Amino acid sequence: MNRSRTRVVIRRLGIAAVGAVAVVGVAAGPAAAHAEVTASDPRALAEKVTLSFTSEAESETAGIAELRVVLPKGIAPDALTLKDAPKEWKLTATADGYTIGGPALPTGTDAEYSVTVRQLPDEKSLAFKTLETYGDGKVSRWIEVPTAGEKVDNPAPVLQLKAAAPGAKPIAPGPSPTPSAAVPSPRASTASPSAPAASAGARAAGDEQAGGGTGAVLGAVAAVLLLAAAGAFRWLRRGRGRA
Repeated sequence: MNRSRTRVVIRRLGIAAVGAVAVVGVAAGPAAAHAEVTASDPRALAEKVTLSFTSEAESETAGIAELRVVLPKGIAPDALTLKDAPKEWKLTATADGYTIGGPALPTGTDAEYSVTVRQLPDEKSLAFKTLETYGDGKVSRWIEVPTAGEKVDNPAPVLQLKAAAPGAKPIAPGPSPTPSAAVPSPRASTASPSAPAASAGARAAGDEQAGGGTGAVLGAVAAVLLLAAAGAFRWLRRGRGRA
């Protein structure tokens, strides 16, 4: 093989190598950006845990303006509070999670924030499906949950949990408001104790009326007997006078 041919072969190999590197770089580019979650105490049933989220910026033309997160089973939207976030960003609860956002961050700036959770559920892992919205309207969806070790293109932030501490128990939910119908009103509670007294009074009045009726009957009988006795006495006196 002469030198000129050798140079051509080397040149072709070099071009192929550069092309391969470029292809790897393009393939790795989109996968480099992702969303992550970490915990101050990654144990099942741990209480007052700080969850820290990072969503890497992948747009070259706009910054992240809002994140929408779907909470995993076992964490209710009202069970967490915002701890730290970019300036002027606010957290708003939704039916299945929350949104957090505000003024768009500078282009290329990752969105980092943290929330405090009342208690983590008794699970082995928690997935926080996340949608990133940029200032120009572009949306990145980190919502795929890998199973059986498979790789996915847009993985959701997943938090692996350790076993619960000995004796750890789920926190009882707060007391729900008691229906108004079950709450006795002051008027009702006042009337209840007096009911037996009213019944007793009614019985006493009935007894008194019964006693009065019986006395009236006896009086009438006595009057009849007196009249009969007086009549008999007069009849006897008349009979004696005739004799």
